[in-house]
Amino acid sequence: MSTDTGIDEAVEQTLLMTSEDEFVPEETGRRAKAPRTRGETIRLIIAHVCIYLAALVFVAPLIYAFFSALKPNEEMFSMPPTLVGSQLKWGNFAEVFEYGPFWTYIGNSLFVAVAGTVVVLIVSTTAGYAFGRLRWRGRDAVFVLFLATLMVPAEVLVIPMFQVMQWFGWVNTYQALILPFAFTAFGTFLMRQFFRGIPFELDEAARVDGSGPVRTFLQIILPLSKSAVAVLAVFTFLSFWNSYLWPLIVTVDYAQLGTLPVGLASFSGLTGTRWDLQMAAAIISMIPTTILVIVLQKHLVKGIAMAGLGGR
Repeated sequence: MSTDTGIDEAVEQTLLMTSEDEFVPEETGRRAKAPRTRGETIRLIIAHVCIYLAALVFVAPLIYAFFSALKPNEEMFSMPPTLVGSQLKWGNFAEVFEYGPFWTYIGNSLFVAVAGTVVVLIVSTTAGYAFGRLRWRGRDAVFVLFLATLMVPAEVLVIPMFQVMQWFGWVNTYQALILPFAFTAFGTFLMRQFFRGIPFELDEAARVDGSGPVRTFLQIILPLSKSAVAVLAVFTFLSFWNSYLWPLIVTVDYAQLGTLPVGLASFSGLTGTRWDLQMAAAIISMIPTTILVIVLQKHLVKGIAMAGLGGR
């Protein structure tokens, strides 16, 4: 009997402790939370209204572009302008792929953007680690010179880079579309700032355990930098995906190596411009980048918030 009584008492105490652990903090939290004042409520409402209005301003052109892609071509510039045409021509999206080698444009842009992003991530993470975590003579001076290249507009470098591509024999090749813009200082600067925000004690602990710089980078620093890598990946992918001037100059055979921005210009010809197909093609070209941003949204918010905090 005494044993059963002891077990029952222990169970009751456990249940009481569990109930206290579960409900006391919640009640305490509710009591500690003071009700909003009238002024705070008004400011909160105004802030939400401003956010929704700003979102509407940014989304409105996309909405108009989408419905314009469904209009007949002769109604694109009708007066007064209307959001929806006399009929919804969903066939415009299918006709885009019949008007020219649109699948080739998408494939080329996807290959160039993915390959360029991979190269930029490899170069930027390793260079950022060298500038941010390793100690070597002349590091800061070299970094300042490297960072100074950001002040040079890309348009100024177009002719010299084209001459270099001719010298290598890379005109009208994938190498010319990828490599010239794969070694920019932006990615290195972004990764360096993030790496410097990681405690340096991790490097010292890894050194004590016998890890060298390469192993420390691959097994410790890089896994902690997923958010910054995601931010750089999205920015780089968008840069390659939307690039127009350089592919237009360095590509000769557009039907074979043309990218999507260059391909959008093919809807303008001697017979006029198919604005309905051009708008439909523009909407289609936004799908991959939109999916990428949605998939990496969590890492993007975290990475953008933390990338600029390392200033040591």
